Amino acid sequence: MKKIKNIGIAMLVLASITFASCSSDFLDENLDTKYSTDYFETPEGLEALARSLYGNIRWHFGYEWAYGLTLYGTDEFTNANDLTNECWNTYDNRFGPIHATTALGAANGNCTAPGALWDQMYYGIASCNTIIAKADKISNVQVRNRCLAHAYFLRGYNYYRLTAQYGGVVLQTEPAQGVIRSLTRATEEACWEQIVSDLRQAYNLFEGEVFTYGKGITWTKATAAHFLAKALLFRSSERCTAQFTKDGTTRTSADVKNDMNEAIEACSYAITARGGKLTDNYSDLYANWTGVDCANEQLDEILMAAGNNADATTVGRFGNRTYNYFNPQFSSFSGGWVKRGVWIGGMDFQRCRPTEYAYAVFDHVNDARMWKTFRTVFGTNNVQDKTKDINLGDPAIVMILNTKNDHTYDQYTFGCFIQNPTWKDDNGRLAEWKSGSRQKPNSGDLTTQKGKWVPNSLVLYQNSQYVAPQFKNQPICNFFAGINKTDDGSRTAEKGDAHRDVTMARLAETFLVRAECYVRLNDYANAMKDINVVRKRAQWKNGENRSFYSDGSQAFESNSLNTGTSATNYTNSNLNMNTYYLSNPGVAVTTAASDLTLTAFPNNLPAEDEAIISSLGVSGEYERALNFILNERSRELLGEWQRWETLSRTGTLIKRAKVFNTEASTNIKASKHELRPIPQSFIDGLLNEDGSNLSKEQKDKWQNPGY
Repeated sequence: MKKIKNIGIAMLVLASITFASCSSDFLDENLDTKYSTDYFETPEGLEALARSLYGNIRWHFGYEWAYGLTLYGTDEFTNANDLTNECWNTYDNRFGPIHATTALGAANGNCTAPGALWDQMYYGIASCNTIIAKADKISNVQVRNRCLAHAYFLRGYNYYRLTAQYGGVVLQTEPAQGVIRSLTRATEEACWEQIVSDLRQAYNLFEGEVFTYGKGITWTKATAAHFLAKALLFRSSERCTAQFTKDGTTRTSADVKNDMNEAIEACSYAITARGGKLTDNYSDLYANWTGVDCANEQLDEILMAAGNNADATTVGRFGNRTYNYFNPQFSSFSGGWVKRGVWIGGMDFQRCRPTEYAYAVFDHVNDARMWKTFRTVFGTNNVQDKTKDINLGDPAIVMILNTKNDHTYDQYTFGCFIQNPTWKDDNGRLAEWKSGSRQKPNSGDLTTQKGKWVPNSLVLYQNSQYVAPQFKNQPICNFFAGINKTDDGSRTAEKGDAHRDVTMARLAETFLVRAECYVRLNDYANAMKDINVVRKRAQWKNGENRSFYSDGSQAFESNSLNTGTSATNYTNSNLNMNTYYLSNPGVAVTTAASDLTLTAFPNNLPAEDEAIISSLGVSGEYERALNFILNERSRELLGEWQRWETLSRTGTLIKRAKVFNTEASTNIKASKHELRPIPQSFIDGLLNEDGSNLSKEQKDKWQNPGY
């Protein structure tokens, strides 16, 4: 699809625009200019345009904006040494309506522009408007309704993303005729009304759980239900309540109650329609990804995904680049003991460093999600010093994720590539490792070797102090445990595109959305039931090996590149093990089930939650319940592309960033950073109806407060 830089200058001239049409595989997105818009008045043409809508959502994961817009500047992630999108995390003077280029202080030319999301969402909206306008030309009711369902859904979704980021935006709901340069910014309330209306339309038009274009990718009634519930929740949440009051309107308690009840009903449909339960093993959602279009991409829990495969049309800026962003810079700080390559599922671009909160929010002993998400061990694939007692396949990087009250390692020396043996485990529990041994998922036969030297080792706490950021070779820490939700060993080159789908919505979040709706209705008993569904799946199951680890690197086992040196390096790098027992030194080796179920809510919460709530200084049943759900969302959805939106919605962004994100805390401001800046390039392109330029005062009214 041609990129129109500014909807204010060119709001999609449909008489001449080219659309992406799709073949039998909706991912085969080919530019086709041979059709006029009359083609969209045929069943084939309108369905081709409806299929092309799926290409619009892939944009979200094609480059640096994937994390900049969604994860930076929150309580969960901060920037590491790479400073590509630093200003999105630090909220400094480079972050504003004007794109931060290198000339304006950006670290490089890849910094995300404030108008990136703005432009891309309106491209998709234009296609949706065409479908909606042309639908009455189609006599086939099934085709017409299917196309309308898709169009209403994506238009609602795209306006959801725009409004969540910017507040009130331009509501364009009909195909534009000619170049439009005089536009009106709708209120945030009007935007949410449109979003809810569109998603209701989609919900009513979708044919239940009919996977029109392939299970695991296609939007269904449950997908629409999930986002309808989220939209209803958003407009009844703290940010909107405050904004609507500023705009001169106030939603009553009855309005909120109606929204919450409708959201609960929508969530209940999605949950029931997808079998009423979650995928049994949390690892199956992300860690156990085995290759392109594998079975784990078809799980009933997945409600929406950005589809990618090995087709040439899903590469580059239309491909999945998310594997780049979560790994630490292991190839640099390892001193050469761990070389980078396709056999390691992710590149070490060190964009997203977990905050202290991101580790501390977990129950390190009983919550399996922590150990199925964080990668804590890299194996030696390149011996640098043959005088050391270390061989290929030995642990080369070991990250101990201990807790604040653990004093086991107070006197130990840790660091990046330390030349001399600096720590020995007198208990013989160094990573439960033995030469030639690999962990099994359901085995309790853990092996040990006492006193092994590890070139690179990290610990979170010493003497009750969070010391992890001190292990660095530059001003900002680049030695951390990254998350594995994007790792992809199917890449055919070290810097090649990933081929795995990106999950955008799943049923565990639906349960948490419904729980939050119950909280807002003061129904804490039903909220606890939904929360416990999520937490029960997070428990260790009977027979599970708590030292076992896997990630999408295993797709390399069936990759054509898995030959010779590459195959050996894969085996040596990926040891299928974590540091569970090193990180929990008082825990005996066990394969017994654990228990995370709540027995009281919102009082008498788990210790990790009480500590976080205490740090935030919040009290009262509602605030405790809301912050617990935000914590649970972190544990369940860490790194899943929506944290900034969630904290902005609930009015907790400023406080949580100040308390838990050191880099963001200095500059983030209330009444400013809950919204993104409207792109200046858009505002500068606007004209008055008489063709005159906007005055400075008029431009200022378009901009969000503080920018």
